[in-house]
Amino acid sequence: MRRLLLGAAALGAAMAWSAQAPAPDPVLRAMHDEMERSLKLTVSNLEAPYFIEYLIDEEENFSVTASLGGLVARRHERFRSPEVHVRVGDYKFDNTNYSGSGFSFGTRYDLERFPLEDAYPVLRRYFWLQTDSAYKSAVEAISRKRAALRNVTAGEQIDDFAHAEPVHYIRTFSRLDIDEEAWTNRVRALSAIFAQYPEVKNSTVVLESGGGGFYLVNSEGAEVRAPESATYLRAQATAQAPDGMTVRDAVAFHSLDAARMPTDAELNRGVTALAENVVALAHAPKGEDYSGPVLFAGVAGAQIFAEVLGRNLAIERRPVAEQGRGGFSASELEGRIGARILPDSFDVVDDPTQKEWRGRPLFGSYDVDREGVAAAPLHLIEKGVLKGFLLTRQPVRGFEGSNGRARMPGSYGAGAAGIGNLFIGSSETTPAAELKQKLMELCRTRDKPYGIIVRKMDFPSSASLEEARRVLSGAQGSTRPVSIPILVYKVYPDGREEMVRGLRFRGLNARSLKDILAAGDDSTVFEFMNSPAPFALIGASSFTAETCVVAPSILIDDLELHPEEEELPKLPVAPAPELVR
Repeated sequence: MRRLLLGAAALGAAMAWSAQAPAPDPVLRAMHDEMERSLKLTVSNLEAPYFIEYLIDEEENFSVTASLGGLVARRHERFRSPEVHVRVGDYKFDNTNYSGSGFSFGTRYDLERFPLEDAYPVLRRYFWLQTDSAYKSAVEAISRKRAALRNVTAGEQIDDFAHAEPVHYIRTFSRLDIDEEAWTNRVRALSAIFAQYPEVKNSTVVLESGGGGFYLVNSEGAEVRAPESATYLRAQATAQAPDGMTVRDAVAFHSLDAARMPTDAELNRGVTALAENVVALAHAPKGEDYSGPVLFAGVAGAQIFAEVLGRNLAIERRPVAEQGRGGFSASELEGRIGARILPDSFDVVDDPTQKEWRGRPLFGSYDVDREGVAAAPLHLIEKGVLKGFLLTRQPVRGFEGSNGRARMPGSYGAGAAGIGNLFIGSSETTPAAELKQKLMELCRTRDKPYGIIVRKMDFPSSASLEEARRVLSGAQGSTRPVSIPILVYKVYPDGREEMVRGLRFRGLNARSLKDILAAGDDSTVFEFMNSPAPFALIGASSFTAETCVVAPSILIDDLELHPEEEELPKLPVAPAPELVR
């Protein structure tokens, strides 16, 4: 498999890209020309820029939303979104990694939207004004950072920025190619399925399809024009139980190519199952306190790895901050290189360069990250032992360079790391069909009346912003709370299953993964839109990254679940109107 060919594959790719001459592109020319001029900037008593980077996201997007068979919104737009990064100082100490980095301290120009046409003079004008604003913010930030450091005891000095070999990667952008009328009718028809389930209170079906890519030019010589495209269809639904508890579920379908989205029959089955799940949850009894083994079956196993492992593999650096200011959430795996974090049968590899798996296109594939660093396979965990992290050009303790994982905009002037295609495998497996039996045997041995199977987590979360804030504000200690389990079942000694609702994990974190008792011989492909938001909350971030996790079902020992302890909303005063068409 290609993910095993680390050095040779990366070197070969870099050489092939460098050999290609840049296409005559007015956007790239304007970026280069304005950057060269800005690098010569000298202002009395102010530091000159040592690094400048221009990045432009360009996308043509079509979206349509429907509910109960009626069109709610439809939009087709094309836009360009620029990011201008200016660093003053030097690689060892600059204006980033400070709690005020990323804020605008300089003149803010009312530039409205970035120009869509490739008019060279207009592009230069926009780059000029945005560079000016970014430069003024940079010199103010480095001054405030120095002032903040005078009031703290500094430890070992880590460089603020890492060098990177310049990449030349020029490709033609992907163009949006989708039958808008056909998909509008399809989304309408899918949303009408919920009309057959009057107990569903709210429901929506959303399709988004985009084509384009991003430009990147920096003062080290990197030049990138990378195509990107993605299409997803997402359905969400909520209902209320008799006691007022709101229950919810969501389903999503993804593809890098709109033409390869699932068939109508598959979409219908997925949306119908969603509606049936929500109705069943509304009728299910409320769960109770539980402590014991939990089986994460099918997609739930991949979701747990995506949230509990994948997100903790990206470590951030604690920023310099004024006393009493600046929030920071450290990775649970920070400082644990060389420690066992999974059973010794497990290996974990992140491989964005792998385009397909068992004949299926992989949703998390990419060639170059958003800092102009080439992607390569990365062995993160070997025989259960943590070997590395997902790294950007922001150095962290013990690691000075990037490994091409800057997938999203980050905090404090740095990029945010994220997985691409994360493969989790175990050399010791149990037939997936036997994991339930193994769970029941454990419960009998420990004299427990039942065990727990989780078949779906709420990740990425379909919760409201208000609910997410409540969960985060109620979190105790340094452990990050995880999303709620959606499809939860009690399993009795005779094999009978009973759905329950309203449970949340207590203390489930990265350390819990050491207690995996068994891994299935199955592998579930879980695709999702990752984002910097907590729980990858749907709609909470303006930027998402296509991501894929391939993982088995897992049985974990001794987890705790407890009922949600929140004030329940009242049921509607009047019954829902009949859906008369």
